[in-house]
Amino acid sequence: MSKSIQVTLVRSPIGHPEKHRKILKALGLTYLNKTVTLYGSPSIMGAIRKVIHLVEINEI
Repeated sequence: MSKSIQVTLVRSPIGHPEKHRKILKALGLTYLNKTVTLYGSPSIMGAIRKVIHLVEINEI
C-alpha cells in the first residue's frame, strides 16, 4: 500500500504551460494554499514531478 501524502499549491500556475495547469486541476489543486491528501501511487508521483516547482509535499 502506498503512503499518503499532502500536496499544497504554493505557487501560481499563471504564466506556466497549459499542461501544468491541467495536471494541477487533475490533482485537485484549484487555488493557492489548497491542500489535498493523495495516495503516493506511481501515477500520482509522476504527475507531481511535472509540477514540483509549484507544489509542496508532506508525507503523512
